[in-house]
Amino acid sequence: MEGEEKELEAYIRSIPDYPKKGIVFKDITPMLADAAAFKRCIDEVSKKAAALKPDYIVGIDARGFIIGSAVAYSLGIGFIPARKKGKLPYKAISEEYTLEYGKASLEMHEDSFAKGSRTVIIDDLLATGGTADAAGKLVTRLGGFVEGYIFVIEISELAGRALLGEEKVISIMKF
Repeated sequence: MEGEEKELEAYIRSIPDYPKKGIVFKDITPMLADAAAFKRCIDEVSKKAAALKPDYIVGIDARGFIIGSAVAYSLGIGFIPARKKGKLPYKAISEEYTLEYGKASLEMHEDSFAKGSRTVIIDDLLATGGTADAAGKLVTRLGGFVEGYIFVIEISELAGRALLGEEKVISIMKF
């Protein structure tokens, strides 16, 4: 079946007990591998991002880089990586957050964008919202504005939307 004929949800693989017991990992790699499905996803996210009129797309390490950079390219705007701690080579600011299965930190270069810039934060998945919230705090600390958060997948029962602000969250698929 061609990608254009199947719903995007059909390209999401569920992997139980990864990265730890009790977590069901939602794998987007089958969607990325299907050219038509990947294009449809990027087109949909780009349309939603364009409506928010951002100056930059902020993509969260690592799968948010894939979606976010393609969206930034599609919109003709800059891309800012929000990286895992210790991965950026220049002066960076850091924000710690809690995951469903531990703690981590995100970083952004301190000169990522000019104060007053409008951003849209993109990632593959919204679970508890901790990672996206950390990215939003980094944007705010650098003097930018978060116009919205866009996710390919939202795990509704984990209520990450409540942490980020109901009105700022857009998801393409909900599980």
